Amino acid sequence: MLQRGYSDEWIHQRILSIRVRNALTDEWQKSGVQQGREYAILTDEITKAWSGMNTRQYKNLKGLKRENLRDNMSDMELILNMLAESTSTEISKQQKPSTFAENMEVARSGGEAAAEARKAVESRTGTPVITSKNAAELNSVVTNVIEEIAATSEEKG
Repeated sequence: MLQRGYSDEWIHQRILSIRVRNALTDEWQKSGVQQGREYAILTDEITKAWSGMNTRQYKNLKGLKRENLRDNMSDMELILNMLAESTSTEISKQQKPSTFAENMEVARSGGEAAAEARKAVESRTGTPVITSKNAAELNSVVTNVIEEIAATSEEKG
């Protein structure tokens, strides 16, 4: 990931997001959710609840075809996605859903908690959290900063 221009901090967050996702899918498995289509439906519900878009719409916003959406999220998008999934996991542990419909409610509720956080951040910063920037654009910012630092160092040296 470093070769692709991702920062150490972003890589750490992405690894953490994988752990959060695995905890959620473990919880879904315990609740009888079927891998594949049902996981995709619940993921879509979580994404829609926190971002206002389903996964396909989100990928379209970022201009993605087959690329991984999470690999193309900003730090804040990734953090809110983790919050939505982690909250869904915790709600599921408390409520112990036994039907797919109950799992849908849990997914929606977890996503809504992250939506509240997203709106609070946007209100306080005055900027939207969700961005159309994908990894190439996000990484070009990192590359530009590194190049500016290198140029400044050369000028001083």
